[in-house]
Amino acid sequence: AQQGRVREKVYGKQKIYFADQEQLPAASDAELRGLDGEIAARSAQLQALQQSCRHMETELKDLNSSMTTPEMAKEIETLRKDCASYTEKLERIKSATNHVTPEEKEKVCREQQLYRREWRRRKRMATELLDAILEGYPKSKKQFFEEVGIETDEDHGVVLPAT
Repeated sequence: AQQGRVREKVYGKQKIYFADQEQLPAASDAELRGLDGEIAARSAQLQALQQSCRHMETELKDLNSSMTTPEMAKEIETLRKDCASYTEKLERIKSATNHVTPEEKEKVCREQQLYRREWRRRKRMATELLDAILEGYPKSKKQFFEEVGIETDEDHGVVLPAT
């Protein structure tokens, strides 16, 4: 620093030393433009390499997450076995002789609808009757049901089927 080759700056108790740039030759405008062009070319090259690297990393991730050839062969074999068992099951169902005819199915659906309507009607009648009794009853509905021994659909988790 005393010889002038290095400069010194003091910041409180710290001293910073750096090269004296006044002793370096000044670059001409042509050299600066050439260096700027080289920087731009290198930056473009860096961008291209980073893009290529990202593309390769994505491809590597895809390849690592995909199945290997032995795993794929095992999966294909498993799927073929499943397909064969389903085909066999389908053939058994098709060859079964106890098919339900459309007339039988329609009859069962009509009966179910009739029974469901009757269930609703009777439940409504019972509810109306119990509500009329409970109007003059001094205790709660739950206590009344316990004393009389009434069990509701809800007590047994039964739900009226949808229409």
